[in-house]
Amino acid sequence: MGVERINSKTQWRIRVRERKIVLFIGDIIVGYLSLFIGLFAWAQRDWMAFTSEFLWQRAPWWFYILPLFWILMMIDLYDIRKANRRKDTLRGVAQAAIINLLVYLVIFFISDPNSLPRRAVAVWILSATILTILWRFLYIQVFTAPVFLRKVLVIGAGKAGSSLVKMIRENNPMPFIIAGFIDDDPDKLGQTIEGFPVVGNGNDLIEDIQKYGVTDLIFSISGELNAELFRNILLAEEQGVEVTSLPVEYEDLFGRVPIFLLQSDWILRSFIDQMHVSSFYETGKRFFDILGGLLFLIFTAVLFPLIAIAIILDSGFPIFYSQPRVGKNGVPYKIHKFRTMSRDAEKDGVARMATVNDQRVTRVGKWLRRSHLDELPQAINILKGEMSLVGPRSEQVELVNQFQKELPFYRGRLFVRPGLTGWAQINQRYASTTEDTAVKLEYDLYYIKHRNLMLDLTILVRTVGTVAGFKGL
Repeated sequence: MGVERINSKTQWRIRVRERKIVLFIGDIIVGYLSLFIGLFAWAQRDWMAFTSEFLWQRAPWWFYILPLFWILMMIDLYDIRKANRRKDTLRGVAQAAIINLLVYLVIFFISDPNSLPRRAVAVWILSATILTILWRFLYIQVFTAPVFLRKVLVIGAGKAGSSLVKMIRENNPMPFIIAGFIDDDPDKLGQTIEGFPVVGNGNDLIEDIQKYGVTDLIFSISGELNAELFRNILLAEEQGVEVTSLPVEYEDLFGRVPIFLLQSDWILRSFIDQMHVSSFYETGKRFFDILGGLLFLIFTAVLFPLIAIAIILDSGFPIFYSQPRVGKNGVPYKIHKFRTMSRDAEKDGVARMATVNDQRVTRVGKWLRRSHLDELPQAINILKGEMSLVGPRSEQVELVNQFQKELPFYRGRLFVRPGLTGWAQINQRYASTTEDTAVKLEYDLYYIKHRNLMLDLTILVRTVGTVAGFKGL
């Protein structure tokens, strides 16, 4: 005999992945609606009938992929935390509009006169900007409403559970409603932890789920589990309540791996199995690395005279800076960059992390860092196979040895080649302390676990936005 579901409202819960699908569908509709507005304006300008003949013969083929390019430039807004905030939405849409306009201007000036539909593109960019803002604000208004939010009980009010809830509270708006904690420690029952009550010990879990209208359970107990609580969790799952482990929820919400909330054998039990990728991915990644390395090498050759003169006039020779770094599997290699620091920056031989307003950085060096042009010579490292376009940031040998002693699982980031850009670099600007480095490590381990060509493309596109906004260190 079947078991009746304990909460009929679970059908309304929308998880992170589902929200991204909703956003994508909405963006596609808005993009192509804006496209046809642009085409209509073009037809009116040239006194042509807005017919199928005009759409398929007059309009160039590339015009119909503009909405996809628009979405690609907004990929940063598929981070649900940013998608839920109006300020981040405005910033992301404005960035997409500026990049689209700049790309079009470059194409316009190298094309034959009167060969491009200026009015159509202008109207399309304006329409896409306005309609996307309206759609995204509508999304925020509707999908952050309580009816669409999951209601969660956290199983375990110890360090792991309370740490997760603390981080969730710091997000505004919160990604779901927290009903409280369940913990089998009798001393915690009735207490308030991180602003939420411990509502039960698990023996009456099904009743608590019904009482508080819970749709999801987040399991955050690392030690021995009470047999009765275990049975009730399985029963809740059978009856339609979704049970998620803390590491999985943490990764979904923050795009990071919770290194301080994992057991010491996590690398062996979980990470190594999940970090393996297909040979197709490895081959594809290496192909794009070579292609990107060649493009960056050409770009470096073109800009070299200007950058070299600027460095020499500002602080003299040398123009380039080389330093031993730790590569894949701990194998050292020598990284190449344009010099951005004074010549005696590390005259005592002690490795130091870069900091905000680092006094060692020259005037030209500040500009090179903010534009990321100092990274261009690493094209040589990429072509040699020592680096990749996307991967964890390479670190000095001395700092790697230090961090391995201070941070759990730090060695795990050495399983892949270091990258010119990476998941950690686009999510956190810099790391000047061990605590900052721990956060970057969480991002790096997340990337290694989940890496694929789509994630690599996402990182590259977001890096373009970072560079365009001069958001480097």
